[in-house]
Amino acid sequence: MSDWWLTMCLFLYSLTLQCHLEAQLPLGSPDSGLKMAPLVTTYAAEALECYRRLGASDADGAAALEMLEEVLPAVFAAAESSDDEEVDAGSVLEFLSGYVSMMKAPSEKQLGHLGRILEVVRVQMSYDPVYRGHLDVLDKIGKEEEDLKAEQRKDLIALFRSICRVAPAAAQLFIRGLLVTALSSAEASVEDVEIALTLFYRLGEVVGEEEIRTGTGLLGELVPMLLAARFSCHTHRLVALVYLETVTRYMKFMQEHVQYVPHLLGVFLDNRGIHHQNAHVSRRAGYLFMRAVKLLKAKLVPYLDTILQSLQDVLCQFTSMDWANKDAKFPSSEDGSQIFEAVGLLISIEEVSPETQAQYLTALLNPLCHHIESLVMDAKAQGLEESSPRAISLQQIIVALNMVSKGFNERLVMGNRPAIGVMFKKTLDVVLQVLVSFPNVKPLRSKVISFLHRMIEILGTPVLPYIPIALRQLLLDNEAKDMVEFLVLVNQIICKFKSSASTVLEEIFPTIASRLSVILSQDAFSAGPASNTEEMRELQELQRTLYTFLHAMATHDLSTILLTPSCVQYLDTIMQLLLFTSCKHKDILLRKACVQIFVNLVKDWCTNSEDKITGFREFMIEKFATNCCLYSVLDKSFDLRDANSLVLFGEIVVAQKIMYERFGDVFIKKFVETDLTKVCCPPDLAKQYCQKLQGNDIKAFRSFYQSLIEKLRPLGNGSLVFR
Repeated sequence: MSDWWLTMCLFLYSLTLQCHLEAQLPLGSPDSGLKMAPLVTTYAAEALECYRRLGASDADGAAALEMLEEVLPAVFAAAESSDDEEVDAGSVLEFLSGYVSMMKAPSEKQLGHLGRILEVVRVQMSYDPVYRGHLDVLDKIGKEEEDLKAEQRKDLIALFRSICRVAPAAAQLFIRGLLVTALSSAEASVEDVEIALTLFYRLGEVVGEEEIRTGTGLLGELVPMLLAARFSCHTHRLVALVYLETVTRYMKFMQEHVQYVPHLLGVFLDNRGIHHQNAHVSRRAGYLFMRAVKLLKAKLVPYLDTILQSLQDVLCQFTSMDWANKDAKFPSSEDGSQIFEAVGLLISIEEVSPETQAQYLTALLNPLCHHIESLVMDAKAQGLEESSPRAISLQQIIVALNMVSKGFNERLVMGNRPAIGVMFKKTLDVVLQVLVSFPNVKPLRSKVISFLHRMIEILGTPVLPYIPIALRQLLLDNEAKDMVEFLVLVNQIICKFKSSASTVLEEIFPTIASRLSVILSQDAFSAGPASNTEEMRELQELQRTLYTFLHAMATHDLSTILLTPSCVQYLDTIMQLLLFTSCKHKDILLRKACVQIFVNLVKDWCTNSEDKITGFREFMIEKFATNCCLYSVLDKSFDLRDANSLVLFGEIVVAQKIMYERFGDVFIKKFVETDLTKVCCPPDLAKQYCQKLQGNDIKAFRSFYQSLIEKLRPLGNGSLVFR
């Protein structure tokens, strides 16, 4: 026997003696676990450590295991105790986690112990019935209890997962027992049902997707049992929510067992789901139903009629609100929107015949469009305030239309089934009436813009005639945040239609430029406390979006718009802004975008023989090459070890190559004789610069230029002044 084992045996014996003397009880007695919980837990932890170190094959290890087995009943009694003063729950839980983790292939006796531990987990994770009412309405007390319980459950959930991995069959059998008990008793409490469903949900985190899909083990029995479940306490918010989440966790089961699809639909469509009496549960069910549709879309086609009939009342509520009732409680503009997305996804399935598809879509779109027209007419007569019921209703309907469209794509709408495209174009006509009538109601503007994004995506070129009307209205009375939304829309138009959008862009660009020149200034580049206000953050976001807009124009053959008579007056301001950003902005990725814009402008506007605009070539040689290509990279703030900075450096190298290709010796002469001379570049390095620039190996030129910058920095060129 080793000295270490002898010492440990003496320690364990002393603990045994202390327990016996102080409690006058056998060490393995459950009562000793309650009366001497700290000593019992310490004894068990030390015995477990002995067993871990020595192993089952060692005689002393087997003795340690025997000691451990003897004390386990007392540990379980301590773990199940609700006496917080006597029992250190953290220490007990730590021991139980260690005990489970040392198991590889549990024996029958150990499986019995795991059953006891599962019961401990169930008890410790359960809510106190005293909070039942608070948790149902989720008042302040209920919210605090829910948050506290979520924190308390973290370690218990980890222990439960460990058991599921070590003994999956035992865990599934335990959950089966909980579900059977909950279903067989009309008196099953909210707390018992909630914990049974929660543990079933957590089981799904451990088993693989393939096991769920095929119904491995008891899952083939448990999932159908879950789908058919109707608990007496199903109206309680906690039970209803965890039930829906658990069903969703096991939805892949229906991919292989399609006979249960009607049961799944029943869960979402009856009063356990979308028609639940609790509005929060109902909304969550709508979102989860949308996920089910995305997963099982093709398998739901045979049930399309049933689904739409079941949802008829939910869909109709968007056109049946009593908007004249000032005391009515109106839903938010997003309420119920996932249901419209789910319905749109179902209707758009190509297995649905064109005639049936058109019929369903007409029945869905027409009432919503008619209601928009009615609301717009009433609002024109009575006015429309941002928070008024009519404004909320209009937002809600536009969101619903937007969600319906998410199931469709351009190939289906404009290619395979153009009649669907006609229906959506009519819908767009109606929605634009809202923008034309109420351009200054900001929440409505945002919803219309979102709808326009979708219509551009699914209608393609036929939406172009609608664009000028929309953009003109969206340019009225804009603040920084509004201009961001507007430019994001314009960027999508550019990327989608490219040169086909040139006419409309030429029309709106002067207004965009004049508006931005008022809103933006170099102050928005500032750092420090002044840059941390909401207003400054909005201005900085607008700058980023502006550069994205200019980058889109430059890379989609639209840069000549800047040279048209109505736009050229803003060119100098734009060039100065781009130059400043490419040299000085703290956002390296924005600097890279601006350098790319300049490169594209050189390609578009300059040839070896002539330029499309006078002065641009000189600007690039005198300003851009000096300040961006040289001074900005010599500055100590330019970190050549940073990945993003190296990407920017690569773009600056490309810019020099392009300028040489288009400007020739004029560029080299000025850059070498003036710029490099000013930064004390040795003649031999200047000569090498010319050779590498004129060569065909861009990688060799980049490598040389980086080494050149590193050699020039120690010469005192690290803090040059931007000119």
